[in-house]
Amino acid sequence: MIYLSGICKTIGHMEILKNVNLHIKKGEFVAIIGQSGSGKTSLLNIIGTLDEASSGSYIFEHYEVHALNKDERAKLRREKIGFIFQHYNLLSLLNAQENVCLPAVYAGVPLEERLKRAAKLLGDLELAHKLDAKPNELSGGQQQRVSIARALMNGGALILADEPTGALDSKSGIMVLEILKELNNKGHTIVLVTHDAKIAAQAQRVIEIKDGEILSDSKEQKTSKQAAYALPNDKKTYALLKNQVFECFKIAYSSIIAHKLRSVLTMLGIIIGIASVVCVIALGRGSQEQILLSISRLGTNTIEIRGGKGFGDMRSTRVKLNLSDLNTLRSLPYLEAVEAQASFNAVVTFHNISLNGSGEGVGINEFNIKGMVLEAGRALSILDIKDSANVAVLDHNGHESLFKGMRAEDILGSIVIFAHQPFRIIGVLQKNTKQPFEDSTIRLYMPYTTMMNKITGDKKLNRIIAKVRDDALPNVAEQAIIRILEIKRGQRDFFTINADAIKQTIQANTRTMTILITSIALIALIVGGIGVMNIMLVSVSERTREIGIRMAIGARREDILIQFLIEAIMICSIGAVLGVMLSFVIVFSFNIFSKDFLMIISSGSIALGLLSSVFIGIVFGFFPAKNAANLNPIFALSKE
Repeated sequence: MIYLSGICKTIGHMEILKNVNLHIKKGEFVAIIGQSGSGKTSLLNIIGTLDEASSGSYIFEHYEVHALNKDERAKLRREKIGFIFQHYNLLSLLNAQENVCLPAVYAGVPLEERLKRAAKLLGDLELAHKLDAKPNELSGGQQQRVSIARALMNGGALILADEPTGALDSKSGIMVLEILKELNNKGHTIVLVTHDAKIAAQAQRVIEIKDGEILSDSKEQKTSKQAAYALPNDKKTYALLKNQVFECFKIAYSSIIAHKLRSVLTMLGIIIGIASVVCVIALGRGSQEQILLSISRLGTNTIEIRGGKGFGDMRSTRVKLNLSDLNTLRSLPYLEAVEAQASFNAVVTFHNISLNGSGEGVGINEFNIKGMVLEAGRALSILDIKDSANVAVLDHNGHESLFKGMRAEDILGSIVIFAHQPFRIIGVLQKNTKQPFEDSTIRLYMPYTTMMNKITGDKKLNRIIAKVRDDALPNVAEQAIIRILEIKRGQRDFFTINADAIKQTIQANTRTMTILITSIALIALIVGGIGVMNIMLVSVSERTREIGIRMAIGARREDILIQFLIEAIMICSIGAVLGVMLSFVIVFSFNIFSKDFLMIISSGSIALGLLSSVFIGIVFGFFPAKNAANLNPIFALSKE
């Protein structure tokens, strides 16, 4: 089974083993005895493929161990070798049955089968009543028996026992030795390391080692060097992958639960980052909807024409449009409706109430274009425009200020005085919820002809508003309007306001701002990810011994990598879910107290947050996981 030839082990300038030649046949019970520092444990670690000789040849069952990579050595340990340690090396988060099952997990044995085998092994060692007990609930002798059961889980053709009775009382020590003898009688090869001659005497063969050299061998085996073959590759099966992932999730969950405070603090950065992303996008969407709602008061597909070069033009109050311009635009086929607008500020009086108000001279399509809705009465008619009638539609502010407490229907027919002219109320408007801000101005909407002929005496218009047909392009229509009026007026002394263009610009700017603020929120996620990486590095450092135990019982590098990677992903995912929940609380609270606009959560932002957390878990968890996977088993096992 074991063929060691010329084995040397050097650490720095210190020679641990010197030209060791040792051959062990299958079924032997060999005790290696020596004082502390003699090199016996180093020799055992080389035999168990946990450590590597500096020089020499080691053939295990026709496989040249020095030619094997780390995962191939893990395969030998997993399938052929069982370890019994002086200090048991059981995982504290697992119960007795789960500890025994662990080698079978890495071998891809189905869950039911490995649980059944573990229960039988523990039953054979008189521990059937301790299946669910954690290591800290077991005595030293019971823990060592669990360790023996674990060594036998995958067969344990070779059992390596390093001072197996060193931490036990005499009664438990005798029991462990009897178990080892019984296993040897069943065909298991036993290699036991001890410094106690009485324990060594229980073996069939005693090898004494001193200062790294074999001093004596009570029954030296003479064998010729065996031929070495390549180790068969592991077959990646679905059962193996399922076992890996399931076990990793289980360990990750146990680790998170075992270190609750640390886990919560680790998640805090992710929680804040995810909540920031979701809330920022919700804020952006809510503000965008409110702005677009406000823009819509200009009308859908509307173009407004005003005199002057722009809003900053000082001449804009003097340069005005006229009825001829209105008629020209009404002749254009791609405009659905064109209406004049003129305004004048004066006092509005009803009975003994006099308030400042605004008269708005408009056409019959004004309310339709701007989306204003009547609460009672009717809108202006063509006859009202033609006759310059003294009729008006009162807005909601006028209703509340002049006719407080009265129903809209009861206001119809009432006479109000505006600019010394009597006006009969023919309609009352609902409150305009599309206004971008609270407006307390009282407005009377009257025929624009009445405004021109009876109030201002001015035949000029403040502005013209045109509604573009649904089958026409607003931008093209705007350019055509500009060109036609420029030719008619002989100059471009007017400017246009395209509601559609404003809407598109605001949408683009809002998207840009949302992306910018979301990027800032993502920085918080990255900071949280760095926190996860730091904590995972600490976790690797704290659990180095656990990693060593897993490697000793056959865990591959990918097993360790997946374990810590899944733990990082799980921490980030739980943090993401908590972050989404926090964002819902924030949005709900904001919407209760906000009067201006509501935050709107989108499924896209939630998906972005969750996917970002998984991505961060992978990116920032990979480096600590890779560090864990690349640990030297001997270094890891020796870590306290």
